[in-house]
Amino acid sequence: MKPKSSANPQGNLFTSSLRQIINMQHELVLLEKIIDWKSFDEYFGDLYHESQGAPGLPTRLMVGLHYLKYAFNFSDENTVAQFVENPYWQFFCGYDHFQIQPPCDPSSMSRWRGRIGKNGGEKMLQETIVTAIQSGVIKKQDCKRVNVDTTVQEKNITFPTDARLYERAMQKLVDAAQTRGIKLRQPYSRIRKKLLRQTSLAKRGKNAKVAKAALRKLKTRLGRLIRDVERKTLGVVDEGLSLLLERAKAILVQQKNDKNKIYSFHEDVECIAKGKAHKKYEFGNKASFATTSRNGFVLSALSFRNEFDGDTLKATLEQAQEFSGQQIIKAYCDNGYRGRKRKASDIGVELILSNDYRSLSSGEKKYCKHRSAIEPEIGHMKNENRLGRNFLKGYLGDALNIVFAGCGHNIRKVLAVLKEIGGEFFMQLYFLLLKVLIRPIPTVCNM
Repeated sequence: MKPKSSANPQGNLFTSSLRQIINMQHELVLLEKIIDWKSFDEYFGDLYHESQGAPGLPTRLMVGLHYLKYAFNFSDENTVAQFVENPYWQFFCGYDHFQIQPPCDPSSMSRWRGRIGKNGGEKMLQETIVTAIQSGVIKKQDCKRVNVDTTVQEKNITFPTDARLYERAMQKLVDAAQTRGIKLRQPYSRIRKKLLRQTSLAKRGKNAKVAKAALRKLKTRLGRLIRDVERKTLGVVDEGLSLLLERAKAILVQQKNDKNKIYSFHEDVECIAKGKAHKKYEFGNKASFATTSRNGFVLSALSFRNEFDGDTLKATLEQAQEFSGQQIIKAYCDNGYRGRKRKASDIGVELILSNDYRSLSSGEKKYCKHRSAIEPEIGHMKNENRLGRNFLKGYLGDALNIVFAGCGHNIRKVLAVLKEIGGEFFMQLYFLLLKVLIRPIPTVCNM
């Protein structure tokens, strides 16, 4: 059914209203008044059935929880726990009275993300941009010059090694066979753990020989296990077991220099090399961002697999133009986008690379110098908005985590500005009351 409302129009006689116990000039209170919450009800309302099923959780609650989660870098569990303790979070999510119980189970946030999909996440990012423009945090003119860059969003997986992949494949096959009632010749439960430990020995001297022998034994036993499962099922397997067998066979035969290798048994990730001295290879997917040149506000956040940086430019600029409602005039990029000026001009954007610095005017040189400002913005999103490690599953999780990281980054910027505005307003009101209420004490003349 359609989601229910988080507000209680009848009130509660036994609890105080949140308006009576919180500071109404707090930045979250000011932000709550600016966001167009009704637009989310209209947009996400089509995802629910009119009459069948139980009422869904309030849309404003779920949108607010995700904004707060990525703005303050919390997990689903910690977000729900913090909601109970923080009255400002409750007011931001649409509640009028203080709540002493969690509003939902943390797993409800995962299911809600699956329901709204990538388009729903982009709708939330677009609303942060509209809110920033309406609140005066950024100007429409600021959206016409953007910085564009890409980064790697690492997946929450262990570093891929042959031994770890072999052991993981064996464990998955044994578990799948036991759940289906297949009696294996030998599950290798203890021996695979022992061999995995031996493969991590020092790669020198006698220990190196032991490690290489353990790796060969792991590979041999994985092949035995695959053949045992195929014999016991006689080729008649369900879709889940068939997928496990295919991935296990691919892991067994893949070589060092093969393309499209499997790096994780439960996730599809890419091995990306960005030329970093401290981190030669990263395992995840590529994220592309477009930020305003003046204040680093995120206008676009897209997920890619491992495309060349220049091939992500057109889609990134088109999304930035759509979300901001402004025609982008110039985009400032590093040399990784070389050879794409013609594609940028097709959508009316002039692409300026770092190598073009000497041929620019003095005014344009300032913007070109400021291109590198997108690097710390991406660093903030990695450290403060959950972009550094993606815990969400699948391709949809990759796309949503990038979009929500952009939402959290924008929300933090808006809150920082509203905090200054709220503080100045409160101090002005305070001094005004002092002038009105405190009158000068009349002096007593000595006769």
